[in-house]
Amino acid sequence: MLTYIKESYEELKNNVTWPTRAESSNLMVIVAVFSVLFALATWGIDTLFSKVIKLYFEKFVN
Repeated sequence: MLTYIKESYEELKNNVTWPTRAESSNLMVIVAVFSVLFALATWGIDTLFSKVIKLYFEKFVN
């Protein structure tokens, strides 16, 4: 296990190309925007489904 950790650390230190601060900031903004859009889409679909289910139970079950 210790060998694995050492080799992983060496791999990260020597062979990984890290993005610049500007690239990281741009990618963070993109991820945040898509996260908000996905959350709004999920909320909208959930609201729609809950209204459809409520309508179904009001009309057909009672």
